[in-house]
Amino acid sequence: MNDAATPLPEPLATLLSPEGRALLDELRDHDPAEELALATRLRRDHPAERVSAALGQARLRQRAVAKFGAADAYRMFFTPNGVEQATRAPVAAHRAARLAALGVRSVADLCSGIGGDAIALARAGIRVLAVDRDPLTAATVRANAGALGLGELIEVRCADVTEIDTSAYDAVFTDPARRGGRGRIFDPEAYSPPLSWAIEAARGRPVAALKIAPGIPHELIPEDFAAEWISYEGEVKEAVLWRGTEDPAPGRVAATLLSGTGPSTAYTLVGRGLPDPPVRPVGRYLYEPDGAVIRAHLVAEVAAGLAGGGLIDPTIAYVTADELRPLPSATAYEITDVLPFGLKKLKALLRERGVGSLTVKKRGSAVEPEEVRRKVKPQGPNAATVFLTRVDGAPSMLIGRPARAGAGG
Repeated sequence: MNDAATPLPEPLATLLSPEGRALLDELRDHDPAEELALATRLRRDHPAERVSAALGQARLRQRAVAKFGAADAYRMFFTPNGVEQATRAPVAAHRAARLAALGVRSVADLCSGIGGDAIALARAGIRVLAVDRDPLTAATVRANAGALGLGELIEVRCADVTEIDTSAYDAVFTDPARRGGRGRIFDPEAYSPPLSWAIEAARGRPVAALKIAPGIPHELIPEDFAAEWISYEGEVKEAVLWRGTEDPAPGRVAATLLSGTGPSTAYTLVGRGLPDPPVRPVGRYLYEPDGAVIRAHLVAEVAAGLAGGGLIDPTIAYVTADELRPLPSATAYEITDVLPFGLKKLKALLRERGVGSLTVKKRGSAVEPEEVRRKVKPQGPNAATVFLTRVDGAPSMLIGRPARAGAGG
């Protein structure tokens, strides 16, 4: 049942009062560096507990803007773990839109956290049961549903997800906790609940989505699930195991690249089971696949989109070609120099070309970018990008710049 009658945990209760909400509005643009003086002033008119709770919540809201946008973040309520672990709003919206397109009208959101995914699902017109076993977190979901006008679509239950009957719902979405007292958890069976339980729960409904860490080994993905790796603005955010979908079909993998906030800014590359690309000499252009593409093991699909595309090394996910072709799945660079690794050589070349703005990228190299910048001391009006990597097994430096449309030959 919806446990809306359960007493609100402190300090959330004091923030949901009219006085608490007004205080939060007052603190919207406060400077955390001035909190001591601010707290002293506010305690003249407010109880100390309310001031402390409001300042903490105001800090969390400021952090949450990056994930939820200012319009939502400054109306929502957060816990420290909730801000850290919540799904970024465009990623949640992408998943919700996909579930809606599959005809899903109700979802059991297991391990809901502070409600990021439940909010996106409700905004897609889907009825949601949001379940979390922590009373404060469950109360926070309810507060967020009310604050955003979604209370009619989101039912909240404080319970152990393993005890929930999901038979009344079209789909389940599960986001097991992947952090413990010692930080990030890498063993899927140490998730809470374990990955094996979440997989079986997913198999119990016609459609299911299971959020997992993007570093999961491919061999752990069940054959009756599809896998999708998702990046946002070039940064890998998560992987999702899908069941009950045809695109991609069970056993297939995909990489989705998101940017901005609208569904039109999503690009999905679906695996075709291609063999590894050939290794070839470095051509005029180097293509750096998006991190989601690399995690999904779809570098071969990138190379296949280029005439003569191949790898610079059998173990390195850089693709090279002699043609410049726009690819949504990779960023292209024009390469001017391929040199054996050596910071003295690099320093001399950069000084000769007046390079003061240096971007350092590495793959397959133990050298850190900060060390390179410190030792080469770039100076001058020009810019360059250096790739520290391996070329056919040899430590190498590739020097170039972002490729411009129309620069291909």
